[in-house]
Amino acid sequence: MNESVEKSDPSLFTEARRCLDVSELEDKIHFTQRLAALWREGGLTLREEGPPQVAVTAGHPPNPQLVSVRDLPKRSFHTPIGRAALFHSIAHIEFNAINLALDAVYRFRGMPEKFYSDWLQVADEEAYHFGLIQTHLQHLGYEYGDFTAHNGLWESAQQTAFDVMVRMALVPRVLEARGLDVAPGIMDRLARAGDNKAVEILKIIQRDEVGHVEIGSHWFHHCCAERGLDSEATFFSLINQYMKGVLKGPFNIEARIKAGFSASELNKLQGV
Repeated sequence: MNESVEKSDPSLFTEARRCLDVSELEDKIHFTQRLAALWREGGLTLREEGPPQVAVTAGHPPNPQLVSVRDLPKRSFHTPIGRAALFHSIAHIEFNAINLALDAVYRFRGMPEKFYSDWLQVADEEAYHFGLIQTHLQHLGYEYGDFTAHNGLWESAQQTAFDVMVRMALVPRVLEARGLDVAPGIMDRLARAGDNKAVEILKIIQRDEVGHVEIGSHWFHHCCAERGLDSEATFFSLINQYMKGVLKGPFNIEARIKAGFSASELNKLQGV
């Protein structure tokens, strides 16, 4: 970009923070997708206008009510309300994933331009996913916010805000990768329940989420290489430190390989 453009165009970091602050659902979707489009068009700079805040509380609507995981009610998958509650939980994950991607863009400075392109793409696709799920949830007679939810995914963003390498290891490669593991079973159950539209939506999400986890893998390996660290040893060291050394299986091996996991990592995860 030339000097005149740099002076006139807004900062990506400032605009990402504005998107993070948005709480109204439709605005969150609209402004996130607009931010990604503006970056693709070259309308933003990497000019820093002050360091990132130590902790950011992302904008979210007043509902759903947030409770601890143990306080979430157990609902049968075989009932309409149970399936709606399941889709609501997926909607909540996708909404938080928008904020997680925006926070990665806002927070981690001095990364290559491709890092910001990648995470804006993720934010854009998560916004698209949320829209698909919200529409289907409405078809089922509910809205996002009608059920309780937990805040674990966003809490993980706050816990990893101090280091891009730790964020890339623990959020995409642990928490989001878990979605790759469980999605096939959920789709099978939805198909047996006759909700073929839900299955179609989850297939789209699964396809894109493989790419999102792969982006996390790529930048985790990038950070390790820059610091002269062995990526596999570092990954398992972080799991021991933050996840008590245990990740529950079964693991979707095919999806995880596509998402950047090595055969050696997968063997260790499975205890082979």
